[in-house]
This record gives sequence, C-alpha cells and structure tokens, in this order.
Amino acid sequence: MSSIVDQLNERIRRAIEEVLGKHVIYGKHWLSVVGDADESEDNLRVRGAAQTTDPAFGDYQFSGAMPLAKAREVDPRDLANKIVARLLAGGITAITGVPEVKGPGFINFRGTDRSLVNGVVRLLADERLGVETARDVRTVVVDFSCPNLAKEMHVGHLRSTIIGDCICRLLEFEGHRVHRINHVGDFGTLGLPIQYVRDTQPEAADSPDAFQVADLEAFYRQARERAQDDLAFADAARQAIVDLQRGEPAVRSLWRVFRNESLRHCQEIYDRLDIRTEIVGESDYLSELPGVIDELCEKGLITEDAGAQCIFLEGFKNREGEPLPMIVQKSGGGYLYATTDLAALRRRTQEMHANRIVYVTDAGQRQHFEMVFAAGRAAGWVGPDTKLDHVGFGVVLGADRRKFRTRAGEVVRLADLLDEAEARALKLIRDRGETYSTLAEGKRQAQDAQQQTAIARAVGLGAVKYADLSQDHTSDYVFSWDKMLSFDGNTAPYMMYAYARIRSVFGRAGVDAETVTSGTTGVQITHPGERALMLKLLQFPEMIAAATETWRLHELPNYLFGLAGLFMGLYQDKARWSIVEADPDVRDSRLALCALTARALRLGLGLLGIEVVEEM
Repeated sequence: MSSIVDQLNERIRRAIEEVLGKHVIYGKHWLSVVGDADESEDNLRVRGAAQTTDPAFGDYQFSGAMPLAKAREVDPRDLANKIVARLLAGGITAITGVPEVKGPGFINFRGTDRSLVNGVVRLLADERLGVETARDVRTVVVDFSCPNLAKEMHVGHLRSTIIGDCICRLLEFEGHRVHRINHVGDFGTLGLPIQYVRDTQPEAADSPDAFQVADLEAFYRQARERAQDDLAFADAARQAIVDLQRGEPAVRSLWRVFRNESLRHCQEIYDRLDIRTEIVGESDYLSELPGVIDELCEKGLITEDAGAQCIFLEGFKNREGEPLPMIVQKSGGGYLYATTDLAALRRRTQEMHANRIVYVTDAGQRQHFEMVFAAGRAAGWVGPDTKLDHVGFGVVLGADRRKFRTRAGEVVRLADLLDEAEARALKLIRDRGETYSTLAEGKRQAQDAQQQTAIARAVGLGAVKYADLSQDHTSDYVFSWDKMLSFDGNTAPYMMYAYARIRSVFGRAGVDAETVTSGTTGVQITHPGERALMLKLLQFPEMIAAATETWRLHELPNYLFGLAGLFMGLYQDKARWSIVEADPDVRDSRLALCALTARALRLGLGLLGIEVVEEM
C-alpha cells in the first residue's frame, strides 16, 4: 500500500512528463526532469509534493511548478494549471479532490472524505499500517552503544545505545538485513586496571580466574588516580596495551577477566532496556591489524611521520591549516582506534558485504569518522554504492546545563539512573490512583503491588527512552525527571496513558479490539475531528520513510504525540463524540478509529523500543 505522498508524486511525475515531453524520475521525495544536455532544465530536481504545515493550504502542496517554469522561461501559474489539467485527466480525484493552483504557482491538494475513509479501511486490514517492506533490501551494519570496558556503563552511553537501537528497529521493520554491532573498546581503557593488578596483586597474574572485582567502577577509579600521580605507572599501563596487542599470555589472561566482568555489567543494562547487540570488540580485529597496515602501504596511503605510520587525506587540515594526519600505528608499534575502525570497515564491506553502515557516536567524533570513511574509499574497500552515515548526537546535560552528574560530581551510572526512573514512576503511579484498563466490561479494580511494579518499569524506562528520542539528536538536551515523567506534554507517560485509555474503550464496549481491525468497512466521518485523525493515520508510512531517510528520529515521537492529541481531542468532546452510547453504525465506525489509533501508537512506540501497557 503506497503512501498518499507517493501516490500523489507518481501522478505528478506522469503529468509533468506529458506537459514537458521529458522523462521524469521520482525517488526519495524528489522529481528529476531528465532533459537534453544542451537544455537549461537538464536533470533539474524539484521537491515533490509534501505535507503542508497550515491546513489553509490543503493537506499536501507541490511547489515544483515554479522552478520548472523558471528553467523554461514560462509563466509558473500557466504551467501549474497545465499540470493540474493532466492530473485531472489521469484520475487524481481517486486520491484527493480537485487540485487548486494558488499564488505564483503552488498546487494544493486536499483529500476527499471518500478517499480518507477508503484509506482507513485499507489500513484496518494492514498490520504494517501502510508501510511497505523495502524493495531494495540492503545489508546494514549499525555500530552503536560501544562502551569502553573496565568500568560500568554511565549516562554518557545512554544516547548512543537508545538512538542506535531505534535505528535498528526502523531498518528491521523496513525489512533490511541488520547487524547490531556493539564495537566495544576492550584495549585502551583496560591497560590501567591490568597494570594496577600487576602492581598491587601480583599473585593474580598466576591465577587470573580466581581474581574478582567487587566494584568495577571503584577499581578503575583507583587505577586512574594512581596513573595521575605515578608517571612510571602510567607508562607501564600504556605498555600493557602494547603487550596485550602482541598477545603476551599473562597480560591477556588478566585482560580476559576484566573484559568478561565488564561485559556482564553491560549485558544487565541491555537486558533491562530490551536491546540486542552483537559484541565485537577491538580485540576481535587484532589479527587483522598488520594486514590493514600492509594493504594501506601497498596502495601508497601510508606516510611515516616521526616514526608513526600516518594517512594524510585531502581536505583534512588542523587549526594551523596544515595537513592533518590520521595515525594508524604509533612509533612504538601500538595501534589506535583509527586502525581498528579501518579494520572493521574493511571487514564489514569485504566480508559482510554491507552496503550501508551507520555509526552512532557523539558529535565530537564526526571528523574522525569522516577521515575513516575517506580512507576506506581511498583504499578501495568502500564502493560508490555503499552508504556511510555518521549519526552524531549532543550531550546529556543537568539542570545547570553542564554534563549530567551526581550531586557529588560523579558520572551517573546507567544502572543507577534506570533504578531511579523505575522508582519515580512507581511513586507517580501510586500517587495518581486512577486506573484505565481493558478489563471485561470496563470494570476497574485496584492494581496489586506486582502489577504496579511492572507498569512502573515500563513507564520509567519508556520515559528515559522517549525523552531522548523526542529531542533532535544533533543537539544537547537537559535531563529533567519532572519533564520526562509528566503526564502532560510530549512524554512517554502521556503516550502510554493515551494508549491505555483508548484500549479501555473496548472493555467498556465489551468488544475485542482485534476483531474490529479484521475487515471493518463501515467507517464514516461523523465529526470534524475525525477527518484530521484519519489523515494523520494515513501519514504513518510517510513519517517512517522520512525518519529512515534522514535519521531525524524525533519526527516519530512528534508524530505519535500529534496523533494522540487528535484522538484525545475527540475523546474529550463527550457532547458530540460518544462511543459506547452512539448508534450502532456510528459506534462501530468510532471503535474502528479507536482500534487503528491504538495500533499506530503501539507500533510507533515499539519502534522507539518502548513497551506499552494495557492499563495505567
């Protein structure tokens, strides 16, 4: 089932071809007019029809007639009217009403009641809510979360983990083959605790399996403090990494203990957040690193600088305007993040055959990955058809607009943050006291402690995820418990409350919501607000396409918030929009809209990694 905007643009594409006599290609929201090489409109690209922000201009608007007219030196309104004439001849009224030409050449489209009703009926029979599976199925690697080991995950890992998981869910929903790669840093940060053990507990080197770390974070902090005061220890810790990279047995045994302990802590977080990852550490590329250096040398990309092996790439300069090196091997023989990132890129393209790779890291690493991408293409590992994305994100801030920390100034452990989210949600639920559920005949009953704890877990963890994903990921955002756990505004509690309240309608009506979605055809528009709700429901696939094209993930929460708001506006208009008490045909139509809205909210929140609850 094609989205409204895709149907519109396909009709517009044909109309422009007929009017201009040129071949027109539609793809990714753009229309490309392919002309002769000596003509001014050669390969001119114009934006296709898109949703309007003001209902006064219709539901969709096409502004491409104006740049097309400018390229041909004709009157834009005249060209727009000719396009509309061809649209009418091609049966555009099956999708919208009669298009209107406004202003200097805008073409406005407004869906008819019949087209909206027919679209909603089709959605009721479609579990994917109109989102087609990808025709061009790709192998996609998403590189996300990626904590450095030797210490527990903290709030700094929150955004990469949540954003990366959402990207994976969207790609998987579209039908792509997705590899959820968690490229953990298991070299550099482990040098400090390994050397600390060698110095303070040398007997552990003989029996590393018996060595236990009661508090991983505290142990790492002690090692770091030692390195700050003892330069010889700091040098030894750096040498421990070189020894590790060379495979020295005693160092590798201790390294394995710390690695396993760190990954155990990480997995507890992933399990709580319902996030799947495939752990592939820097160490997994160890045997490939010499080959990476050799291949880069063979291709003339390596330059020695002060004993280090470097790559100098065109277009990358330091603040002084001098060529900026990407060091891939230190003078002492050790490797760096750049080396393992290049090894990972080579494996992903050459062995895994990925044709899209998405890296989710903080915005400060953008230049690093731009250099890795450029080096990978220069080495011939990344072909022109392989898309490389860096999804950079801002910092989580506290109320003081500084990096979010505890009152004592420590980095907030992610486990502690999730504990607090659940505890606050539980208190919130107990304080509210009201319950909306899908119990038979809408009967309410007091929730027991176990139910409240389960709901609080879903609400608390959902609030943390939603607060992050509803922000533009490119910006910093202020972490606020009060805001994210509010039942007012664009928050997870409000969305989950709206879903539970919609589902409670079926309990009161004594109807199974699933039977409503299995082929209801008696949908009708009986209230002005229903038209806006129907249009919003039909725009679900457009929102998914936009989110995966540009990774503007906040568009999904914004859409869901708008959808919930439209429904709740109807629901609260008791005088004109009753459901259970309405006449049977009207009642069935409104129950169909309830079912479809609930399904859209459940599906959308699921793509955000948020679990819905049937009662609140």
